[in-house]
Amino acid sequence: MDPVAFQSFAAEQIAQRFVNYMSNPLMVDRITPVPFLQTLIAITGSGKTLMLAEVVERIAEALPLPPVVLWISKGRVVVSQTFENLSVGKYAENLPGFRVLPLLEVAAENLSSSEVPLLLLATVGKFAVEDGASEERKVYRAQLDLAEESLWDLLKKRRTERGLKRPLIIIYDEGHNLSNLQTERLLELSPDALIVASATMSLPQGLNGIINRLRNDRKWSDADFSTAVSSPEVVDAQLVKERISIDGYMTPMETALDNMLSDLAAAQTSATSLNLPYTPKAIYVCSTNTVDGMLTSEDIKRPLALRQARPILIWRHLVEVAKIDPDKIAVYCQLKFSKEYPKPQNMQLFDGAEKDYANFIEGDYEHIIFNLGLQEGWDDPAASFAYIDKEMASARQITQVIGRVLRQPGAKHYNDPILNTAHFHIRTDEKRVFDDILREIRADLISKHPSIAIVVRDEKSRGKKDSLDPDPSKTVPKVAIESSDALEPIKGIVEGMMDFREGGSNTVGQGSRMQVLQLIGEDTDASYEWVEAEHSNRVLARHVFRREIQRNYPGALQRTGGPINLVDIEDPKFDAPIEASSPAAEHIRSKARDVVQAYKQHSIIFQDDDSHPYVVGPIAVDPEGGEVFKRSLHERYSGLNNFELDFARALDKTQRVWARNPSAGGYHIPLLNEGKAYFPDFLVWVDKGIVAVDTKGTHLLTDAAASKLFEIDGPSTGRRIALRLISEGHQELSGGVLQTRRANGYTVWTWRNGRANGAFFDTVKAAAEAAIKLD
Repeated sequence: MDPVAFQSFAAEQIAQRFVNYMSNPLMVDRITPVPFLQTLIAITGSGKTLMLAEVVERIAEALPLPPVVLWISKGRVVVSQTFENLSVGKYAENLPGFRVLPLLEVAAENLSSSEVPLLLLATVGKFAVEDGASEERKVYRAQLDLAEESLWDLLKKRRTERGLKRPLIIIYDEGHNLSNLQTERLLELSPDALIVASATMSLPQGLNGIINRLRNDRKWSDADFSTAVSSPEVVDAQLVKERISIDGYMTPMETALDNMLSDLAAAQTSATSLNLPYTPKAIYVCSTNTVDGMLTSEDIKRPLALRQARPILIWRHLVEVAKIDPDKIAVYCQLKFSKEYPKPQNMQLFDGAEKDYANFIEGDYEHIIFNLGLQEGWDDPAASFAYIDKEMASARQITQVIGRVLRQPGAKHYNDPILNTAHFHIRTDEKRVFDDILREIRADLISKHPSIAIVVRDEKSRGKKDSLDPDPSKTVPKVAIESSDALEPIKGIVEGMMDFREGGSNTVGQGSRMQVLQLIGEDTDASYEWVEAEHSNRVLARHVFRREIQRNYPGALQRTGGPINLVDIEDPKFDAPIEASSPAAEHIRSKARDVVQAYKQHSIIFQDDDSHPYVVGPIAVDPEGGEVFKRSLHERYSGLNNFELDFARALDKTQRVWARNPSAGGYHIPLLNEGKAYFPDFLVWVDKGIVAVDTKGTHLLTDAAASKLFEIDGPSTGRRIALRLISEGHQELSGGVLQTRRANGYTVWTWRNGRANGAFFDTVKAAAEAAIKLD
């Protein structure tokens, strides 16, 4: 999977920091380096696994020997999913040439190979115990197929046939679980790097020694220890939802469930009407066997109709009242039944915990009832609705569940805000409890997800709309990139690329900047010495080419198009193994840059009248606020800044039909040179066409004028799309330099004669009228 821009940047930063550090590492003793330490701080849904895979691959490129990578996490579910994704799943292509194995399946020859990079996956339970001889910790026990050495000892040595010690990179996913004991065990392996991924920077005291060495001897600051991913970039990339809706209840459980099911049905109807490839789902978080005023042992002796355990009450309401097919409902918890009153035959109960996980996943259930045991590791972006029962209603537990429903299905925002929202229905005993929970959740969300809007509804505001349908319905022709004229130039560039499959001096680089530890001598006379590395690891030309395309065309459009799709990437010449620092690699990178340039030069942005047009959909609004307009498609809008609000009022007075265009799932226009799309602030329907208007602050104007103003190729007759920018003040662009002549007034920018032209107006009314005027 190709990473988007922020993912690629984060991976490159970590890998480059590692390379720089390991060219001259600090030492614990003569043969043991102080490991490189880095925390990847990224919110749930940002693609941490993809970023970590990219880090591993980029580090491997620079190393003098194929590394051993130990990839660990706390939960079996997380490790199981990661193994599938990295070995045969969606991230396998990001680790070309790697052998991916469960830790306990590795053989001695895998660890001694000097040809194949090795990635091993395990839970911390495989080694993080006080008693290393524990019967269940096979990693410490000698096995015949491991030459009668324990796997742990082989990991410590990781010695090749020539006596070279392979680099060890440790990746700890869900790093907030990293403990002092785990740290102690991991450092026994003398790793070259410890890279921890988490939503927050939280490291155990066991790492203080390493941190202090790096601070004191290398003058590292806090920023040097971490690579942080910006939350707004994750939202802009459409990887997570743009809004969180929280409904609070002090009512019976049934009322909360019915309201959520009503919202879920609306979301499912919307997904069907938009022909989306998924069905929105709901989760129900509750205690398992706890019963108010009664012992669990007493409750399980009662018939189903009298049982009070929360999962049973929820399941019965879904089946008996809401008439949901039981085959669509999963109960994932260790719910108890008696012999006298066994589980209903039509209840899909998964009470084997992690042992039942694979069967649970295969069911693709629409309604999942569970306790928090499922929350870490389970990943289904279609789960957009969550009911949280009162026993689970604490701020800490709710924030844990938020990550389960925050991911955006298809990594794309849709043309209905209900599909871009994470919905929470929280039941508590009293309003004070809900207010306390809400206050803590707000603080947590503002800290971790500052660009995600929060909507709160209670008994008083629940009847007020938080989204509005357009009236009347309006459409806009789509805009697309036509790149067929780029096919031949790109084909010629690839044909002109040299074939390095036979090897030769051009495929060899200058060698790694790192040294390698080598065992000299045998038995009691053996010793380790540092030796210079002559070469770095080899990678396929295909991987070098794709990486350079990503670097030069990093926008989100690359996942749906872009220059790489015009290249026959299966051409056999891309199978050549080369060193990343070789002349061959630089030649291939140069050809990749030429391909990107040819794509931009020979492609056009055009008005696609043959495709189904964009249909203006519902828009999200604040249930408690907003401003009402007369000529807008939606009754009111909220969330506009002062400049946007002034311009919206002026538009309304032009008597033209207009709409606020949402940045999530709204109408977008591709930007050819940047490889991404932009969402204009307003759409205005006029006699000759549709005007897309973007309001811009002065600090953003230069870049916007360069990228968001251009002529869209379209029909010579009929309605056409025109682009406009409007800024506050009187500005002029001269030689790419923005000059402000006056602070007041407004400037309307159009594209004429191949360049941006600004026209100054004293009032926003005059500016609005000029902006929507077509020649």
